[in-house]
Amino acid sequence: MRVHVADHPLITHKLTVLRDRQTSSPVFRQLTEELVTLLAYEATRNVRVDPIEIQTPVTTTQGVKISEPRPIVVPILRAGLGMLEGMVKLLPTAEVGFLGMVRDEETFQPTTYAERLPDDLSDRQCFVLDPMLATGGSLGAAITFLFNRGAQDVTAICLLGAPEGVAAIEKQVEGHDVTLVLGALDERLNEKGYIVPGLGDAGDRLYGTA
Repeated sequence: MRVHVADHPLITHKLTVLRDRQTSSPVFRQLTEELVTLLAYEATRNVRVDPIEIQTPVTTTQGVKISEPRPIVVPILRAGLGMLEGMVKLLPTAEVGFLGMVRDEETFQPTTYAERLPDDLSDRQCFVLDPMLATGGSLGAAITFLFNRGAQDVTAICLLGAPEGVAAIEKQVEGHDVTLVLGALDERLNEKGYIVPGLGDAGDRLYGTA
């Protein structure tokens, strides 16, 4: 498993504003979109492309196009939905699927309550969006779900991660082609399974507590 932790002052600046408890939901949503676009640049470094010849106003030249089958972007509901726009801005030709997962706040174990994905993901590159990699339960279950459907490789994009979550994912996906792209790697988890210093509950910060 490959882990890339962003090291860029703009990303750190935007994450600082996200962490601030005074940041409003509209600003939080806008910054999340901007952050995901920045992280997606690194996450798509190995996206598959095919060579193509085009005609410029001056001459013919060689370029590339996104390969078929197209990549698929999979936000984990509900918080991952707030990351979708930032991802498809950079990869507009990607298909979009959804996974609905909820974490038991006592056991921290995830359950899947909804999915909208092709039955066969053979030869597909998948990009999973989940803002917080805490215990790794939800993200690990989502990655396993995609590989069980035949995915070739999976890249997960998270705004923040905890060392415990990274270790859990690495153990769970052993033998598979997985990349983690994190905006920052925080210190630890607290007794409630929240990232410290973190930014709180990303879903609530994005959409409120309803």
